[in-house]
Amino acid sequence: MTLTRRRFCMASMIAVLSSGMARASGPGMPFDHSQVIERARALAGRRYEARPTVPQDWLDIGYEDYRTIWPRHDRALWYGSDRSYEVDLLHPGLYFKRPIAVNTVENGMATPVGFDISRFDRTDQAPELTVDETLGYSGLRLRTELDGTGNKSEFCVFQGASYFRAIGAGETYGLSARGLALNTADETGEEFPEFIEFWLESPAPDQREIVVHALMDSPSVAGAYRFEITPGPACVMEVEATLFPRKDLAHVGLGPLTSMFLFDAKDRTRFHDFRPAVHDSDGLLIRNGSGEVIWRPLNNPRELQISSFLDNGVQGFGLLQRPRDFSDFNDLEALYHKRPGLWVEPKGDWGRGAVTLVEIPADREIYDNIVAYWRPAEPFAAGSETRLAYRLTWGQDEPLPGGPARVIGTAMGNGWHSGQLVTIDFEDAPIFDDGLDGIDIHVASLHAETTPGVIQRNPETGGPRIAFGFEPGDRSMVELRAQLRKDGAAASEVWLYRWTA
Repeated sequence: MTLTRRRFCMASMIAVLSSGMARASGPGMPFDHSQVIERARALAGRRYEARPTVPQDWLDIGYEDYRTIWPRHDRALWYGSDRSYEVDLLHPGLYFKRPIAVNTVENGMATPVGFDISRFDRTDQAPELTVDETLGYSGLRLRTELDGTGNKSEFCVFQGASYFRAIGAGETYGLSARGLALNTADETGEEFPEFIEFWLESPAPDQREIVVHALMDSPSVAGAYRFEITPGPACVMEVEATLFPRKDLAHVGLGPLTSMFLFDAKDRTRFHDFRPAVHDSDGLLIRNGSGEVIWRPLNNPRELQISSFLDNGVQGFGLLQRPRDFSDFNDLEALYHKRPGLWVEPKGDWGRGAVTLVEIPADREIYDNIVAYWRPAEPFAAGSETRLAYRLTWGQDEPLPGGPARVIGTAMGNGWHSGQLVTIDFEDAPIFDDGLDGIDIHVASLHAETTPGVIQRNPETGGPRIAFGFEPGDRSMVELRAQLRKDGAAASEVWLYRWTA
């Protein structure tokens, strides 16, 4: 039966769509991940067809109205069972135009989860909205016990295009990941592939990990994803992806990350704010194919900036949040000091390409303006099949313990005459225990003359601070590089920065 489009109160919505749920759920069907791969292969062999959107009034609601409706925990998947997880299904509307399909998998059998409006509650301020057969879920939220209290807390959300985000125990949500990025910052416009269907493997009572399968589709590519997700002090995801391009993909972003950087001590002149810094991430960390560790502080430029770090066989990259004290941000609501970093670790050789950083001008902290991803040197050809695997680690711990001394702070401003002054703080590390006399400063730029630099102990951090100046002249952009070395070997990370006028 096709529902006639009209406006209903919430009680009518519950009655109508709950009756449709039984029809949508149906019997289970045999399932394994190879079927998701075959679905993706079949999609790529056909012309792309966009899925229908939910009714327009759902899309017209504002952010505050969207928040007046929320999932009921007592209607979550596996609620009241002995399963180690519960899953909240999320309602559509606002930015989430096209509904997804959701299935549970138990004993190798997949069962669809039909849309049921009674899974949601609302305030008396919630608007009355159209109900018809195009309604569906927009995403899902995973919950499990994280703190030993017996309560199941949320730690991971899949919602919108191929976006997902996670946190370690005690953290707050910050940056996001995506399944795939296409044509990011290209003049032709970016394409956003979508996860269109999910399969959730039912966990055993004491099972720590949960397995989520996802089918992706977009005008240019279809794909099959498998996520093995283990929450804890850090949330670790083992990701497998199989991609089937419909078209030649010249600009692909693998392991893409999206974050926000508004300002910190490097440039406060544009923001009259009581907080010393506002950002979800403050730097891009790279371990390249030769084992060199690079730290690139993030920036909020006046104009779009794209930086490419050419490499062969990158070992890892990620967007991190290194300031971890409340006083670094002084924000009682956003709690930026509790936002996770995210590290991408390829499995196998990803070959030649570049870690690519996109920095977009932003004037408010509500905008995600930072993107980082691996861009392969060779395009993915139409009709080909690409399989890749990688690990994602969400958390506050550094991904490379025992490595060279980390950069923990960068500040800059006007120096003498028309030049600029830069200070870089490094953490206290065992290599500095014998003092700083044997530590060499290496500062360089292809675009500007730099001073040799001086090094001092910072009594606040215990580690070394270097300071140097450079003269940009009439240049609007200057690339800078600095590192500490001892006996010719790396004593610190390589600090890279792009200064803009």
